[in-house]
Amino acid sequence: MKAQADHARRTLDALPGYAALHRRIAELDDANSAVVGSVARTSDGSLFFTRRAAAENTFKLYRRDAAGRERRLVDPDDWQKENGKPHAINYFTPSADGRRVAFGVSAAGSEDASIYLLETATGKRIDTPISRAQYPEISWLPDGKGFFYLRQQEMKPGMPATQRYQNGRLWLHRIGTDPARDALVAGPGVSPRMAVSNADFVFVRATPGSPHAVATVVAGVQREIALYTAPLATVGKPGTPWVRICDRADKVTAFAVAGDDIYLRTYRDSPRFSIVRTKLSAPSLATAITVVPASHRVVLGAYAAKDALYVQVRDGTVTRLQRRPWNAASAADVKLPLDGAARLISVRPDLDGALFSLAGWQRGREIHAVDATGAVANTGLQPLGPYDAPTDLVATEVIVKSHDGAPVPLSIVHKRGVQLDGTNPTLLYGYGAYGITEEPHFAPIRLAWLERGGVYAVANVRGSSVYGEDWYKAGYKATKPNTWKDFIACAEYLVERKYTSPAKLGILGGSAGGILVGRAMTERPDLFAAVVPSVGVLDALRAETTANGFPNIPEFGTVAKEDEFRALLAMSSYHQVQDGGAYPAVLLVHGVNDPRVDVWQSSKMAARLLAATTSGKPILLDLDYEAGHGIGNTKRQRQRQTADIYAFLFWQSGEPDFQPARN
Repeated sequence: MKAQADHARRTLDALPGYAALHRRIAELDDANSAVVGSVARTSDGSLFFTRRAAAENTFKLYRRDAAGRERRLVDPDDWQKENGKPHAINYFTPSADGRRVAFGVSAAGSEDASIYLLETATGKRIDTPISRAQYPEISWLPDGKGFFYLRQQEMKPGMPATQRYQNGRLWLHRIGTDPARDALVAGPGVSPRMAVSNADFVFVRATPGSPHAVATVVAGVQREIALYTAPLATVGKPGTPWVRICDRADKVTAFAVAGDDIYLRTYRDSPRFSIVRTKLSAPSLATAITVVPASHRVVLGAYAAKDALYVQVRDGTVTRLQRRPWNAASAADVKLPLDGAARLISVRPDLDGALFSLAGWQRGREIHAVDATGAVANTGLQPLGPYDAPTDLVATEVIVKSHDGAPVPLSIVHKRGVQLDGTNPTLLYGYGAYGITEEPHFAPIRLAWLERGGVYAVANVRGSSVYGEDWYKAGYKATKPNTWKDFIACAEYLVERKYTSPAKLGILGGSAGGILVGRAMTERPDLFAAVVPSVGVLDALRAETTANGFPNIPEFGTVAKEDEFRALLAMSSYHQVQDGGAYPAVLLVHGVNDPRVDVWQSSKMAARLLAATTSGKPILLDLDYEAGHGIGNTKRQRQRQTADIYAFLFWQSGEPDFQPARN
């Protein structure tokens, strides 16, 4: 692996245009004065947020009080100074009153976070850090004196990796006490009133203004959830009287709480979802009232504020916001300054209004607020940089007919004036798993591709949920071939309409998107010049043996069932590589510390392709030994990886500035 990684590094660095491209990417990325990540509001009017200034390499955690005074609370570089490894803030959750904040920090992309606690007034760390907290879903008690969190089991010597995400436990930590004395709340076998398997994750949410707690039982990555409720005062005590709200068969995927009411997102009546309401004091789906009916739009979720219920909906690839005041009979659209991707990021039942982000294919992300009248204003929290609103880009939305006639949304972005003569280097991106939909978004570093005449295209193949649950389940387990067949259809469209040609077309997919690009390549190696699986799932049959394989069985299937084994075999790119095949050039990008997709997936695929291909095109294994799945990457790591991908694609598409000198 190290020899292959060194070879990849030497090869990419030696490309004539690489250094200039890398500098341009850094210039574009560094131009913005600051980039804001996650944002949370508290009842005292404070904002907590992560931000990375232009000259900084990592996101720091800040608090801005109601008077506008700002203070930096956490700098992950402090941990790097101790052991030399890059660190990242994985998550943070402030208490309702803003007096304390819990946050997770992990090293070198591992995501193996520990929970730290901080007093915001003094900046002092309190209590002992809590380890094994990769997915804690921290929820504070309304009084700020404790919080619920999920903790992974301790891995003892000899335990198989597949046990890592099993037998997790949900705990209640009280401030000022030893975590070893935390109250056990939920987990396998903890409560006879709550059905929890070894593979389930359990989270408990306490909502300001509600006397009820809500427990969510999640089966790995499965979207359908089971919900339970109990009086908040009883949680963490023996005999907590949990009452079931819904089971997975009820097709509920998300919820919001306002006092005694719980609002449930469900596809029981329509694959495009609706929102129904029932009482936590006496939950009953049979008598639940529909408050947001199903329509041609896809309902993405509901969020309770003091003034209204805020709802996200998708209309094609565009996401919009709706607002339903508590005394209103229906929801109305919030007038937005841009058609793009609107995402609610902070909504609280004890505060009016909501914060949301808004971005488009031609405009960078900004953070807006909607108030109790429905009016929208830019908060200025995320300033636009000099490259964040280019005026010379064209974004086109088209529908491509797939192999069976299914309508696949394809978004195409390029500079104005690009000629459709088949000569443009083109990057086609896709994902197609877990129901995740690709929405309009812009990043200045993409200009490094576009300004050289490149075309950037994004396909919402089946496996996403751009049209709702049916579209998702049509690219899932046995129907997974639709995912890469949709992608192939989009590639063929780009060639037929002369955006590009097979000699100029590169494809990119990350994580589960590795299935997409790997199988597109093995099915149609003639259609692509270059393929980039980034932290990709490439050996689907063996993925189940890894730590993160077990939680992913609901999405992809298990080798223990014949029909699902056959589906896994069909989606396993490694097993579809044929000896003597003439494969495109391949750049396999991976972080060695990846906890989600083991790095051997890329190494094994690289070895198989090197042994099999007869095309003479390069197979490069591009590894970063201080990175993981990409979560927690520093800015410099991200810039280098982008330069690697773009340079590789320019090289393989024949761009003159990137062709090595002939010996």
